[in-house]
Amino acid sequence: MPGFGILGILGFFIIFILTNVIKILKEYEKGVVFTLGRVGRKAAGPGLVLLIPGIQVMRKVDMRTLVHDVPTQDVISQDNVSVKVNAVIYYRVIDSVRAIVQVENYMVATSQLAQTTLRSVLGKHDLDEMLQERDKLNKDIQAILDTQTEAWGIKVSNVEIKHVDVDQSMIRAIAKQAEAERERRSKIILAEGEQQAATKLSEAASILATSSGAMELRYLNALQEIAGDRTNTIVFPFSMEQVSKAVRGDKY
Repeated sequence: MPGFGILGILGFFIIFILTNVIKILKEYEKGVVFTLGRVGRKAAGPGLVLLIPGIQVMRKVDMRTLVHDVPTQDVISQDNVSVKVNAVIYYRVIDSVRAIVQVENYMVATSQLAQTTLRSVLGKHDLDEMLQERDKLNKDIQAILDTQTEAWGIKVSNVEIKHVDVDQSMIRAIAKQAEAERERRSKIILAEGEQQAATKLSEAASILATSSGAMELRYLNALQEIAGDRTNTIVFPFSMEQVSKAVRGDKY
């Protein structure tokens, strides 16, 4: 029986050492070690880390790029349109000591900051800008987040707006606006075509008015086009002077 007691004590001691003294950190992890409440300048790991029980404690920090979905936010655009927007942010810890010491929970803090920044930035833009200039808005949000999280030892590498959901009534209004815009452009193109045609006709009329030969050639071209239709009798005005020239073989 005494032997079982010694084995039990020995087993407890081994478990205590494994759980409180020996720590193994993975390649992507760092350990922030507190000695009597004070943190060292550098983080420990990766690999084997030995702690003094009762004197040192350690907090693990994941150094990989983290992906976080920003919950859907209600945003009022600058032109007073209510939309629902969600996004995703990519960030990583670059200073594990500051991430543990400077903020209580850097993941929650970054998430909350991303939500407020998303509403703040998008609220300064019109709906058309939200739909058409996402790349610019993504960069603006990323720059603001990166600046504000720098003190926490966090680097925000990217922000992507995933969805901008608009109310159905507003979608119908946008569709009507797009249809009206297409009709406006169509009328402008048609008017520009009429204007160019009128300009060319005016130039042609000026040339025909100043050159009798050009007018006569125009008559002959018209006769040639009409001659192709043999089903009708067509009377075309032709002056005697032109007939005389034709008989003599004079040039027009």
